[in-house]
Amino acid sequence: MAKTSNRERILTEGLRVVHERGFANASVRDIVQAAGVPQGSFTNHFASKEAFGLEILDLYYANARQTIAETLRNDERRPLERLTGYIDRTKERMNRNSMRNGCLFGNFTAESSENSEPIRQRIVEIFAETRAALAYCLRAAVAAGEVRATVDCDEVAGFILSSLQGAILLAKAHRSPEPIERFKRILFSTVLA
Repeated sequence: MAKTSNRERILTEGLRVVHERGFANASVRDIVQAAGVPQGSFTNHFASKEAFGLEILDLYYANARQTIAETLRNDERRPLERLTGYIDRTKERMNRNSMRNGCLFGNFTAESSENSEPIRQRIVEIFAETRAALAYCLRAAVAAGEVRATVDCDEVAGFILSSLQGAILLAKAHRSPEPIERFKRILFSTVLA
């Protein structure tokens, strides 16, 4: 088994610390202590905390991309089943820590996008890519006759993304999956009915 590098430990443990405490509240000292590496290791591998933040966003998004590939962009499954799977997997991920941490993207949007233009821009790109995957799935649902042909797939994809992010934020506040479950019920019973 290959030995984990200091850089990998900083990214992995740093992601966990930032997700638990928030980007602003997670100091470099907290991050290197969690990683079990000397403080100088951080500056050896990252030009700044902002550069580190961009990398953990990408690390977190790598997992989200895998979920998107297995659900929204998985042409082997029926489209609405894929959309349901995506929402359910998101809820399961949030439930791993009793909804306490929320979504890293939403957290960064709330606390860092005003102070860092590169972080704000990366979040916008991530949300655009996710919205495109949602629209792809919705277009497949229209083509399969699962959703009415009059649905504006791009607009509804934007609505789903915004609403799911809001539901995650409320789930974090309430420490309950109910806001995500409510969003899912309304999406399928009303928006996509």
